[in-house]
Amino acid sequence: MSALEPIRSVVDYEDEVKQITKFLEKFVVNGKKQASVDMDDEMDIMDAVPDKQKPKYMALLRSVANREIDTVEVSLDDVREFEVATVDAALPFAQGSSLAFRIEHNARSYVELFSRAVDALLPEADESAMQDAGADVLDVLFQARRDRDRRDREALQTQGDAAAAAAESFPAALTRRYTVRFVPRSNQRAQAVREVGASQIGHLVTVRGIVTRVSDVRPAMVVAAYVCDECGSEVFQEVTARQFTPLTQCASSQCGPRARGRLHKQTRGSRFVRFQEVRLQELTDQVPMGDIPRTLTVHCIEGAVRTLSPGDMAHVAGVFVPQPYTGMRALRAGLLADTLLEAHHVRPLKRRYDELAATAPADMHLRLAALGRGDAYTRVARAIAPEIFGHEDVKKALLLLLVGAPAKRTREGMAIRGDINVCLMGDPGVAKSQLLRFVATVAPRGVYTTGRGSSSAGLTAAVLRDAATGELVLEGGALVLADNGICAIDEFDKMDETDRTAIHEVMEQQTISIAK
Repeated sequence: MSALEPIRSVVDYEDEVKQITKFLEKFVVNGKKQASVDMDDEMDIMDAVPDKQKPKYMALLRSVANREIDTVEVSLDDVREFEVATVDAALPFAQGSSLAFRIEHNARSYVELFSRAVDALLPEADESAMQDAGADVLDVLFQARRDRDRRDREALQTQGDAAAAAAESFPAALTRRYTVRFVPRSNQRAQAVREVGASQIGHLVTVRGIVTRVSDVRPAMVVAAYVCDECGSEVFQEVTARQFTPLTQCASSQCGPRARGRLHKQTRGSRFVRFQEVRLQELTDQVPMGDIPRTLTVHCIEGAVRTLSPGDMAHVAGVFVPQPYTGMRALRAGLLADTLLEAHHVRPLKRRYDELAATAPADMHLRLAALGRGDAYTRVARAIAPEIFGHEDVKKALLLLLVGAPAKRTREGMAIRGDINVCLMGDPGVAKSQLLRFVATVAPRGVYTTGRGSSSAGLTAAVLRDAATGELVLEGGALVLADNGICAIDEFDKMDETDRTAIHEVMEQQTISIAK
């Protein structure tokens, strides 16, 4: 067995931090004038430059310091635009020359580098933000610890122990009140789950799919705090995996080498982040003939939680990483490992009608006003499946199904649904299935299924065991995924009678009752 010489990294990470710091300081929204910004005096610049040319990320860090936001989103388009404007317009997108390329191909490491740069540039919070009465426990503990450490450093400096006085007291993950996330380049292609392979491990990839399962938001520990019962020292342990071994003996210099004190975990002094697990499945147009859809586990942390719901179709950008199995599954799996996506950016493909109306541009309102002149009902109905000739009455019924009506609730509390149910009957070959597919595609939330291959559990909900916690959870079926949308069931007459009765409550009350 021969030993090989170690491979020296060609990337100087200290120089990378300097480049990142320069980008965060000098990037403005108008990329043509980035290099002209001098950040010697931040406040003078923020007052001198116009609103459209203020440093984008310095203003973002000001909001982070004032606890207005807790996420620093770095766009790779901004990084690429900045390096092209300041270095060379013909700069190739390659490993040795482009910072955006290195970030995209080693995103997990550059999250830490960006965090170090943000720590150095983060301004002090405003007085109004510091006087907030709703400060959490960690703020109070940090302030008490800083006061104590300052007194300890002053005592050590008077004794001449400069090295011990300069030692860092807290791990960086404990004091950071923000998370760094990357927004992928706008021209990055969204891939199917089966297209993401081993060659993209550690890369920032974008996956397109539909959300089938969303777990509850739970706290995940990132830094564990302990207190020694002998010397009273605080010991911190960073947690980087799903499982960790708690510390039991104090390792501080105040405890003797023979009489080590026992450590007791302090939950209030530890750092937790919000964690949610999402299951992403391939869309029907991404599945080859004769194959089944593949799924991918997505881990959402802090600002990325509660951004996806079952049934949402979205582009999820994140870091593709392997994850070894734990517990008894590790013994059975052997050398095999699971793969997951650490979410950084989520972009829904279809939005609800109210969201579309709130963000509609001015030209869209003008087109809608022009559509209202004349017989708009017939004109819009003809736009449904225009490749199918005729069937105007059927298309008008499907238009009413898509539009619906406002739901009502009486004074007694009884809910009256405003949506209708449509049943299409006809001879074979009259484009019934094509009309259903078009409606399910054009709706903000639409699911298409067939009655022959659907069961009551597949339509309503199924009881499964959560892989993360081992608890029994409910996974929504086709009707749950199509909530506030359209569920198109083809071959309705081919369903079993017991399965057909399971959706009567959904059609009448728009609710699903499960007793399992």
